[in-house]
This record gives sequence, structure tokens and C-alpha cells, in this order.
Amino acid sequence: MLTPRSVPVRPGLHLDVREAGHGSPVLVLHGGPGPAGIAPLADHLARDHAVVAPTHPGWEGSVRPDDLDSVPALAAAYLDLLGHLALDDVTVIGTSFGGWVAAQAVLDDHEGRVSRLVLVDAIGPVVPGEQVTMPTGPPPSTTPSAPAPGPGPAPRRGPSPAATAALLTYTGPAMADAGLLPRLAHVTCPVLVLWGGNDTVVSPGFGRAYAAAFPHARFELIPDAGHQPLRERPGAVYAAIDDFLAPQDRAARP
Repeated sequence: MLTPRSVPVRPGLHLDVREAGHGSPVLVLHGGPGPAGIAPLADHLARDHAVVAPTHPGWEGSVRPDDLDSVPALAAAYLDLLGHLALDDVTVIGTSFGGWVAAQAVLDDHEGRVSRLVLVDAIGPVVPGEQVTMPTGPPPSTTPSAPAPGPGPAPRRGPSPAATAALLTYTGPAMADAGLLPRLAHVTCPVLVLWGGNDTVVSPGFGRAYAAAFPHARFELIPDAGHQPLRERPGAVYAAIDDFLAPQDRAARP
């Protein structure tokens, strides 16, 4: 179970984080739907790792300071968080928007705190011939014969209105950084890029181009999954990430 607390990263900025586990550190950055989307992954990783899962300022009722107005600014806040917690040899995992922040954090990690990067259906770069399509409406049912939900709003596939406003503040209206893709050639750490085979928000072609931009990346497709493979095929995602982290985990054991 993840334990919440507020971390005073720097004057004027407190980050809401959830923590659990022991072992090599993992920073998990959520996508648009919020922290609940990555909670099962964080719980899984906490069996063998010290997991830190922050809430992006502007989500879940948290305050977004005025100077947190871009992806680089948010990435810098998370690098400050790693410094405040004195964490090194960190694996950073980001889903969707969180993947963009994770990639930016690795690029700006001048102190070498990050040792591995995992992107799950991440947005961020401009890929010729590809675009980001924001999800709307409830997710399709995986069990057509299941009873209809009770009264109340249908579950969201994408961010809440407040989170959407924060998201667009960070990303800008283009929801992409035209200069990001070529800069990824400077990332020297190992990278795992996981992608839902049926993703309609960012296509597998987008994911392959993303992975190809890193010098040391491998791309893995998750069949029968869309933009949220952590919800749709969690076992496959866990297995891929566990396999990616296995060499580091073995090296960390006494």
C-alpha cells in the first residue's frame, strides 16, 4: 500500500507523493487520468523497489504554482525531488503525458541520478505523419454482457476538466515538443518503450519512432491493449518491466 505525504522540494513547492517498498528506487509518473492509473504498477514494483509516485501539480485538487508552466519545469521539479530524497540509480517510468515528463527529466539529469527509463504509450515528440488524439467518453467494455453501471457519470478515459487544464498548461496547445525527438540521441541510459498494439491516442508507429530516437532502446508491443495497457493487459506490462529491470535488480542484491 502506497503511503501519501507532502514533500517540500523547494521554497513554494510541495509535491504530493505516494511511497512504498524498499530496494532500488523507481519514480513513477502518471498520465492524464491521474495517480489511480499507475497505482497497481506502483504496488507491483514496491515488492522489490522503493517506489515514489508523485501527483502532478494540478491533478487531484493539488496546487500548480505559476512557474510550473511547461514540461521542462515539471521535469526539473521531479529532478529536485530526487535530489531532496537523495535518490540515485533511479529508474523513471512514465505513462502517456508522464512519459514525456520522464523523457525530459532524463535529458535534463545533469547529476546522473537516472539510470533507466521506461515509457508506456508516451506522448511528447513530433513524429511526421502521426498525431496525438485526446481520448473522450467512457472506455469500451471488455465484457459486453456485463450489467450497466449504476447511476452517476460514466468512468473517464481521459483527464478530468481540471487536470485537462493543467495538462494543456504544461504541454501547450500543440501537445508536443518539435525539438524533443532529435535530442533523444543524447540519452545514454537503457530505455524500454512499451506500446499498446491498438492504441488510437498515439499509434504504435509513433511508439516505434520514439524508441528509434534513443541510442539504447528496445520497443515492445503489448497485443490487445490500447492507450492504457496497464489497465487492459497489466500482467504483460509487469512482465516486460520486471525483465527490463532484472539485471539492475541482480546487481543491487548483496
